[in-house]
Amino acid sequence: MLDLLRQLTGELPNWLEQTIVAVVIAAIAVLLALVVHYILFRALRRFAKASQSEADNLVVKRLVRPTRWSLIALGVVLAARETPALDAIWSRIGSIVMPALIGWMAVAILNAFVEAMILRNDISMADNRRNRRRRTRLSIFGRIATFLIVFITVGLMMLSIPGVRDIGVTLVASAGLAGLAVGAAAQPALKSLIAGFQMALTEPVVIGDAVIVGGEWGWIEEIRTTYVVVKVWDERRLVVPTSKFLDEIFQNWTKTTSQLLGTVMFYVDPHTRLEPIRQKFYELVESNERWDKRVKHMQVTELTRDAIEVRFLMTARDSPTLFDLRCDIREALIQWVAENMPEAIVRSRMLPMGPVDINRIGPISGDVMAQMDGGSAGEGGQQAAANG
Repeated sequence: MLDLLRQLTGELPNWLEQTIVAVVIAAIAVLLALVVHYILFRALRRFAKASQSEADNLVVKRLVRPTRWSLIALGVVLAARETPALDAIWSRIGSIVMPALIGWMAVAILNAFVEAMILRNDISMADNRRNRRRRTRLSIFGRIATFLIVFITVGLMMLSIPGVRDIGVTLVASAGLAGLAVGAAAQPALKSLIAGFQMALTEPVVIGDAVIVGGEWGWIEEIRTTYVVVKVWDERRLVVPTSKFLDEIFQNWTKTTSQLLGTVMFYVDPHTRLEPIRQKFYELVESNERWDKRVKHMQVTELTRDAIEVRFLMTARDSPTLFDLRCDIREALIQWVAENMPEAIVRSRMLPMGPVDINRIGPISGDVMAQMDGGSAGEGGQQAAANG
């Protein structure tokens, strides 16, 4: 191939001949790399589609682009060994291109592995605490590993530039002062980064946990190294620093299990017979598909002058299901009491007041006494007129 190209370009100047040969050889190497890539990934796609796992398709999709460019670089390297002009060009850019391609491949493989493992840990099942913990760890450690790969890749690319390497060696003497300055300036960022490590190790929350943060109730949707995204019940998102989950108090409803115990508070008249309400509550809970058949109980928790406070306990497999179950039972009980036991509805009672003892009330001002006398006189006149 080289001899043929030299014969075709024999009458051209030497520099132009070398350039044309290098370009043609590089183009042929790129074309062969693309053909090999197409054949290889066509076969891989067939194998991935034949399998029942979605993880295989995901891995193949993630590796398509970085593998294509890596094969192109490999083809150019092999061609440069036989072409001095191409080797001279590649020696100048190869030290920057190769670390970048290797880092890209490493990040692609890491992300494909993390996403494949996330797919294998399904959180749609009823008891999904273990799978949610695994997803959280994979997500956090995956981002940390990605940061380290990018950091090392950029460092290798910078070291391949002579001027940058010389500057780095010159600044080693002042690295202590620079480190102190950068550390002081980046203290909040470093604190959040360390908090991300702590979140992955201690697991105060994991993806999918039901929490109350800042008076808002929602689910942990995403955990990053510096912040956590909480999805509120009305579709809003709270972006909370990770340090808040380590330094402040918050409520985690699903820390140990996704199953929850919920309550419905009900108020009835003190004269109400409670047994019919208890039987109706049991009937409603047992017929509701959201109940997980663990706990159903009714208790009288308070008695006041005007009402009895009744607490209904029930359980469900997770927090959204429990919320819907509580709403169902509350609505059904209100409707049933209104139709079948209207006397159980709470009423405010006004009891008649007996004779007033002025001595016990205390001294009364003259204006009030005059009003009372006038009122008595008016009442006496009206009584006399009625008698007459």
